[in-house]
Amino acid sequence: MNLSLSASHQSTSQSSLSWQKERMSHVVIIGCGVVGATIAYELSNVKGLEITVVDRQPPALASTGAALGVLMGIISQKTKGKAWQMRQTSIQRYETLIPELETITGRKILFNRQGILMLLPEPSTSPLEGDVGILQWEKLQEIRQSQGFSLEIWDKAKLKQICPQVDNDKIVGAVYSRCDRQVDPTALTLALVDAAQHHGVTFKFGVSVLGTELPSQLGDDENFCYQLETTQGKIAADWFVVAAGLGSSLLTAQLQQMIDIRPVLGQALHLCLGHSLGKPGFQPVITGDDVHIVPVGGKDYWIGATVEFPSNKDEIPPNKELLESVRQQAIAFCPDLAKATTIRTWSGLRPRPEGRPAPVIGKLPGYSNVLLATGHYRNGVLLAPATADAIREMIVHNDF
Repeated sequence: MNLSLSASHQSTSQSSLSWQKERMSHVVIIGCGVVGATIAYELSNVKGLEITVVDRQPPALASTGAALGVLMGIISQKTKGKAWQMRQTSIQRYETLIPELETITGRKILFNRQGILMLLPEPSTSPLEGDVGILQWEKLQEIRQSQGFSLEIWDKAKLKQICPQVDNDKIVGAVYSRCDRQVDPTALTLALVDAAQHHGVTFKFGVSVLGTELPSQLGDDENFCYQLETTQGKIAADWFVVAAGLGSSLLTAQLQQMIDIRPVLGQALHLCLGHSLGKPGFQPVITGDDVHIVPVGGKDYWIGATVEFPSNKDEIPPNKELLESVRQQAIAFCPDLAKATTIRTWSGLRPRPEGRPAPVIGKLPGYSNVLLATGHYRNGVLLAPATADAIREMIVHNDF
């Protein structure tokens, strides 16, 4: 995806100043994965905004279409600051967002409200950096209780009683987060687009953004962009929101302020078992050793995902051995999965910021009206509502 922010110096200085005074309240969002679509929908609830979304491909085909949609918010070890606040905001918003979207669109969105179960391995004699021991889980449990969220620590006997599908001698217990969720990312994104269209948002799919020129400058420090040139013509706006994932690097480079976003490949499998694991009435997401077992549709399960970094520039050929190791780890947790049939495998590239924390949210340096909502790495679906909330606040409360 390419960006063009044209100076349009053919216009007179007077008409340019007049345009700025009128403040068209027009927002252009570049990118329509789950993040861009959520921003579009949430902004569509703000009176007085005209919103256009541009993407060179249909929605939910890139990182979003490859995601598992596991919303690990409460069970995350993040307990304070922006990292926790974004998780809390998103988890709480999903409880109202899903029924809201289903009512507006008539679509059914697969949304697992049965929580996330994290398996606890035997304590290591030489703990690796990042390993979380039982004392840390107990501390997190206390913190979450003070924040109003439930987090349960199960011993091996309780785990076996409630989730008999977990059968592994090296698993000594589990942490159960009943407030965390899982959502189908593609169904969610399509519903967001549909609902936003109901609210008057314009979507331009199959439209690329072309070349760049330096925009007009309002003052000594910040540039003000007011025009986008695409394969379907020019679009003038007050705000441009870059939510293009991996495409954000090129977009920002053309504005001489490149945000370096690198790809990290993830592979996953869709398995059909023919029946539910364990008790049909209790089907939480099961996770352990960074492998997720995600119930979908009663007898099917998504298994994933690998984490594969580029070895040669940005090219990452999928590693079949790594995918097989993920499948074997899932079977090690739930042996019944060995009987499952593989329906499909898929992969996608996650956008990971280089040299800075994920995600990247805020103004593009040097520009008063170019906002960044990108580089979410492995948490795009989880943090989409909080990202949209942050972008809305910037637009609604900012003064040029």
